[in-house]
Amino acid sequence: MENSEFSLATSPPIAPAPVSPGGYPSHAPGPGGENPFGEQPRGKQPARSLRNRIGSGLAALGALIAKFFAVIKGGLLLIPKAKLLLTLGTALVSVVLYSLVFGWWFAVGFVVLLFVHEMGHVIQLRREGIKATAPVFVPFLGAVVGMKQMPGDALAEARVGLAGPILGTAGAAVCFAIAEATGSSMLRALAYVGFLINLINLVPLTPFDGGRAMAAMAPVMWFIGLGVMVFLLLVTHNSFLLIFVLFGGYDTYRRWKLRKTGSPQQAAYYRVAPHARVLVGIVYVGLIVALVLGMLDAEVLHYAGHTFHVA
Repeated sequence: MENSEFSLATSPPIAPAPVSPGGYPSHAPGPGGENPFGEQPRGKQPARSLRNRIGSGLAALGALIAKFFAVIKGGLLLIPKAKLLLTLGTALVSVVLYSLVFGWWFAVGFVVLLFVHEMGHVIQLRREGIKATAPVFVPFLGAVVGMKQMPGDALAEARVGLAGPILGTAGAAVCFAIAEATGSSMLRALAYVGFLINLINLVPLTPFDGGRAMAAMAPVMWFIGLGVMVFLLLVTHNSFLLIFVLFGGYDTYRRWKLRKTGSPQQAAYYRVAPHARVLVGIVYVGLIVALVLGMLDAEVLHYAGHTFHVA
């Protein structure tokens, strides 16, 4: 809204009244009670001036109130844009930090692949009728999408969990295809890292996507995934893994207890038809095979003067 200026109207000063030959002011009634000059008595002009002042003041107050509510309305319209700004802001921070290690173009491509992975979750959540937050990037930990509520059952949770690696694998495959067509070492390295990140996300332990798939396929696999994560922590001494060990261990204990001693509704959450378990297993194993083959196709990578070998 354009800025507006407001002012209160004032009446012009009243000049001294001329005196008639009979000794009366020119605007005052004569001896017969009438005003020979046709002017209103002096006492009525201050009343009109007061009404003008009050009216102008009320108009200014009304304009200020309208301007206030216009500002509030503009703020409400910016709320959806705040989510977009949060995604863009955290993505930019991640690109800057990753560029310190890998260079700018690789950092941009890596964040794009993370975004593609997270959008797989967002799309499936919307298909399940569940509201989701915008993707938020966490440097050196990946990205997250929050759910407003849990899915209706473990099978829906598995679909949401696997949707991320499915779309993420497709994104890495596109990078690999372009790298093969153009001979780009950078894109080949980016494809390799994309395959690796999506493979790691299939670890059968929450908060990884594989842990959500296990909720429908085989919940006992949570303990195997926890054991693998503890083993990696002891071998690599990577402090980041401690976060997943603590979170995954607590969530595994909580979920397993609810399955056994929770309410009938909580126990029913994990009831999945046998054919649905088989289908989830086929998708899960198929993703692992596809990702491993993708990494093997990029066995030796040359990028930025370094050689990357698949162990």
